[in-house]
Amino acid sequence: MSEQLALLPGYLTAHLQLTLLALLCSAALSLPLGIAVTRVRWLEQPVLGLAGVIQTVPSLALLAVMVPLLASMRLRSIGFLPAFIGLTLYAVLPILRNTVTGIAGVDPALREAARGVGMTSRQQLWRVELPLALPVIVAGLRTATVWTVGLATLSTPVGATSLGNYIFSGLQTRNHAAVLVGCVASAGLAMVLDGLVRTAEVGLLTRRRRLVGAAATLTVGLYLYAAVTLAAPLFSNAARPVMIGAKGFTEQYILASVLEQWIGRETGRAAAQMQSLGSTVAFDALAAGDIDIYVDYSGTLWAHLLGRATVGGDRATVLAEVGTFLADQHDIQIVATLGFENAYAVAARAADAETMGLTRISDLIPLGPTLSMGGDFEFFSRPEWVSIRDAYGLALSEQRTMDAALMYEAIAEGAVDLISAYTTDGRISAYDLRVLEDDRGAIPPYDAVVLVSGRLMREWPDVVAALRRLDGAIDLESMRAMNLRVDVEGIDPSTVAAAFIATLGP
Repeated sequence: MSEQLALLPGYLTAHLQLTLLALLCSAALSLPLGIAVTRVRWLEQPVLGLAGVIQTVPSLALLAVMVPLLASMRLRSIGFLPAFIGLTLYAVLPILRNTVTGIAGVDPALREAARGVGMTSRQQLWRVELPLALPVIVAGLRTATVWTVGLATLSTPVGATSLGNYIFSGLQTRNHAAVLVGCVASAGLAMVLDGLVRTAEVGLLTRRRRLVGAAATLTVGLYLYAAVTLAAPLFSNAARPVMIGAKGFTEQYILASVLEQWIGRETGRAAAQMQSLGSTVAFDALAAGDIDIYVDYSGTLWAHLLGRATVGGDRATVLAEVGTFLADQHDIQIVATLGFENAYAVAARAADAETMGLTRISDLIPLGPTLSMGGDFEFFSRPEWVSIRDAYGLALSEQRTMDAALMYEAIAEGAVDLISAYTTDGRISAYDLRVLEDDRGAIPPYDAVVLVSGRLMREWPDVVAALRRLDGAIDLESMRAMNLRVDVEGIDPSTVAAAFIATLGP
């Protein structure tokens, strides 16, 4: 728990920055727009309709869409900016709709009375309509506040630090303390910010200046803190750290920690991690220079980037063609092949496999209609699954998409009969699973490779030289043992990485 609490100030500060600035921009956009809609009635349907459409887009999808959109505009495609834009858009609807509803709900007789005493349209708005609509508008602001705090936890996969770092990494590594800290801190922040808005509202309605002043002072203080901490790196003389990306599963957290500690030991340079990135987000970020290094797998690059058939590719050919493609098309280099493969595999409970006589994937063909299979968030949309399905003619009774960390518990509890396991996963042994042989070669080779950006190659050759020394340094059993220590024994990935680095000698 102490390790998790040590991370809290940084994560909470980043979460506060995102939330406060997104809310400020949402309110600055929504309030004037809501007032305009009440003055120009034909605007109501298109404006509220557009805000409603944005709201119907799943929040994580909206954040992810920002990445390629910003990259196409040659802006920073991961980190704070895409998360900030996505959260701002998502908070528009409750403030906008409540502004329109609140003003429209003002008694027409009061408007008529205001005009009767000679008030101008502007005076009528500020002295009659907005004060009477205030409770409804504040209700929308409070809703937007709580939503934004919660949704900001989903900014982690697009590279923005937040309390979501606790939740995403904790779920993947089965670190319940991390998940608990992330959830409690997020809920606490939502309650504090909601309480500030509520206090200001009560003070205004009851004309208690002390309440309004206290709420305003605390709010301004939080905004100043967020602004200063956000701007501080711009004025720092510290060298930019080597930025290491990591996808959202245990092995990637371990390997990112290995790279960070190795670079620090071998070069003395500072390095930092950007964790829980989506697969395409990580690659796009490397190509754009927003991160410098991450570990990917040759089969993933072969199937997704090159669009090659997954059947029949040998390791040497796949590595050579992937390397050439990355260098020619994206200015990315493979500087090390770590020495192990982490391939997709079809796994069943060992006891069931023994009973049904399962040793190869082809043994599933006659049993397919009676079996269910769990896969991670990507698996059933990946070329590898299409290749397995077509090569073996598999027709399963059910395909269930779930969090990668939960697949193993699902099969252990009998919720599914098969899963899309990873060959380096220590839970294969821990949960007594049998990996079925891919006897028709539907799954490509998956060598773990260290990818670096062209900028890193040019600016930090000492880092590149250090990374090259990791070539062949990790075999399958070592990687599986490290994964097991995190997933089953609950050891922190950075601790596991440090133990491995110590075995490499001076």
